[in-house]
Amino acid sequence: MMLRPPVWVALSAFALFSFFPAVSADEHASTPVVLNLNLHGVVEPILATYIEEGIADAERRQASLILITMDTPGGLSDSMQDIIKRILASRVPVSVYITPTGARGASAGFFILLSADIAAMAPGTHTGAASPVISIGGFQLQVDETMKRKILNDALAFLRSYAEKRGRNTTLAETAVTDAKAFTDKEALDGKLIDLVAPTTDDLLRQLDGRQITRFDGAKTKLSLSGAKLTAFELSGRQKFLARIVEPDVFFVLLIIGVLGLYTEFTHPGVIAPGVLGGICAVLALYAMHILPVNIAGVLLIFLAVALFILEAKYSSHGVLLAGGVVSMLLGAMFLIRSPLTAGGVSLNVALAVTLPFAVLCVVLMRLVLRSRKWKRTTGREEMIGSQGVVVAPVGDGAEGMIRVHGELWRAFSSAPLSEGKSVRVVRIEGLKLYVEPV
Repeated sequence: MMLRPPVWVALSAFALFSFFPAVSADEHASTPVVLNLNLHGVVEPILATYIEEGIADAERRQASLILITMDTPGGLSDSMQDIIKRILASRVPVSVYITPTGARGASAGFFILLSADIAAMAPGTHTGAASPVISIGGFQLQVDETMKRKILNDALAFLRSYAEKRGRNTTLAETAVTDAKAFTDKEALDGKLIDLVAPTTDDLLRQLDGRQITRFDGAKTKLSLSGAKLTAFELSGRQKFLARIVEPDVFFVLLIIGVLGLYTEFTHPGVIAPGVLGGICAVLALYAMHILPVNIAGVLLIFLAVALFILEAKYSSHGVLLAGGVVSMLLGAMFLIRSPLTAGGVSLNVALAVTLPFAVLCVVLMRLVLRSRKWKRTTGREEMIGSQGVVVAPVGDGAEGMIRVHGELWRAFSSAPLSEGKSVRVVRIEGLKLYVEPV
């Protein structure tokens, strides 16, 4: 069957356009789009991934501006460098804005602030204090002068590599690294470390509307933000889940549940559920331990507490071992997260709420185990030992007779004669023969 020309043209056009990817309304919105990312908390791998995905999403949407609102005490240098590299390579202009009032962009946050196309701060905020710190297991390491200069010079060179092209005052910026100097919003503006101070996000966008900026590659771009739509880019479900795991309180709870679950499975084999739950929590705790600055002394104190709880169940110490275990676990919780970059570790309320039930469960479970070792076997041949029966056929001295035990007839032997109807007790078993004695 032949198709008419108009139909043929329509089908051809449909087939041609079907090869091109569909374009969403967000990507060609009539109004400018400003994508808002939140850089709050310690700079770590999960947050770095979130920023990278947010910038990629802004490029897909063809946004007019990426606005990163920041409030951070600093964080890991590797994550900081990943964020900065993505900001410098972004096809969409990036503005880093320290807000709200009282917020800070310290340490790694200072490096990130200076890498942006537009660096801004709200009144009452501060930045700087960016001296590098080497920490392993929560302990700050002391290095020799040669290594210290090497680390310091590497950080200064990294800062200069992009701050000069951004038009920042690199001489003043370097003092934040060499002397750990910090700056208020006014000091940063006067020192040409940032571009402007804005009390609110709306005021910041108003000041940036029509502003011409120079990108990192030297290209000139004029921002058109009149009537811009501010769109928040949220953490994905996976990122929110991982971000919760690396919170100190959640990490402590996961660690304790993992220890308790595995302990329960080892002391009560075959229960299965506690072992499965404990194994999952232990693996999640190990993941958080890889991210967080964990103090090994805190971990050792927690395991010492577990040992004291077990000893309390085994030996009578009038509560001394139990009290020592509680104190040890509380101290372990307090020492568990230790870093100059994190404001706090495990909260006291969470430590108390977890430690006391854990202590009770440990002692109770261990006492059940010790008590079970004294229980009489209720299955198999051993179950017959100590059982009482009645003589059915007389048992002579060294001669075989018959007894009834648990409703069953057994051949019985005894060192003394036993008359019919006599009550006897089983003392040992050999094959199908019971050796008995009179009750």
